[in-house]
Amino acid sequence: MRSYRPADLHAAGVGKPLELAAHGFFWVGGELIDHPAAGKAMRGQMYVEYWIPARLTHPLPLVLIHGGGGQGTDFLGTADGREGWVHYFVRAGWAVYVVDRPQHGRSPFHPEFQGAMAPPGPTHFLERLFTRPAAFPDNYPQARLHTQWPGSGELDDPAFLSFLAGTGPTLADPAAAQVDAQRAGAELLDRIGPAVLLTHSAGGPPGWLIADARPDLVKAIVAVEPLGPPFAAISGPLPYGITHAPLTFDPPLAPGELPSAMDMPSPGAGLVAYKVQAEPARRLPALCGKPIVVVTAEASWMAADNHAIVYFLAQAGASVEHLRLEDHGVHGNGHAMQLEANSDAVAGVIAGWLNERGLS
Repeated sequence: MRSYRPADLHAAGVGKPLELAAHGFFWVGGELIDHPAAGKAMRGQMYVEYWIPARLTHPLPLVLIHGGGGQGTDFLGTADGREGWVHYFVRAGWAVYVVDRPQHGRSPFHPEFQGAMAPPGPTHFLERLFTRPAAFPDNYPQARLHTQWPGSGELDDPAFLSFLAGTGPTLADPAAAQVDAQRAGAELLDRIGPAVLLTHSAGGPPGWLIADARPDLVKAIVAVEPLGPPFAAISGPLPYGITHAPLTFDPPLAPGELPSAMDMPSPGAGLVAYKVQAEPARRLPALCGKPIVVVTAEASWMAADNHAIVYFLAQAGASVEHLRLEDHGVHGNGHAMQLEANSDAVAGVIAGWLNERGLS
């Protein structure tokens, strides 16, 4: 692990200073509620930290939306203490807004204001699915390819402990959590203007929902291993296909109606069978007409199922591409690719896609 002593940090960075025109934070999405003890209280607020480079060379900012039980720090540094994706994109001339979704990280979580917490999951789940999946012989097929965790991935690994330290609770009601993130994300775009959303994992549904609320302000979506597969995610059913909270379909759903699903076979070895909408499929108009890419790592458990969300989006009329890192010479990554040893290489592939789509 790196040294955090001032002199050592200075020595490591003096040759490549991070030059900013502005850096700060603000809050969005908070709503006042009545509480019997507190009186007026706030819930659903979202912390936003902005990094504006001295040389701003890209007109659209990036909004980075973390996943699961994580927080914005997932993008602020790797598990072994190196610079994160925020630094990569700022150094490349992008304005970056990195958020702590409501009820995560620096966004306060008092259950009496925010809602009940979900129960904690077992810590060994992190080893099996994130840090050392190759060590479990009965794991998913692609697990054997995992090589990029910057440590042993075991409980006594300093990188694992850094990862564990940043994990936290989530709301027990995922639909309510996504509605909070949608409201806060829409307010964020109202403040900063058009942007590209870069989401990870359980940050995927908030990305789709923010685009649903502000379709003209979301200019593209980079969905890094978004929560899925459709209708049947690892965390439980997704009633609207790719979200727990309601999406706008065309033709519209009737009150209380949910989209119907149909089964599709596995498209190849090591890939799961999956579900899409039953035909005739409804469109998702807010996700149409803008570039969308689903980014998948070679050795993640989502390497076996991310194809499903690509097919779901395409069926709903979206212009979506599937970017598999191994097809771009980047190998061995798991689901937490932004924390791994070659995190800059992954960011470089994403930056290349943004450039190719004229988003820079």
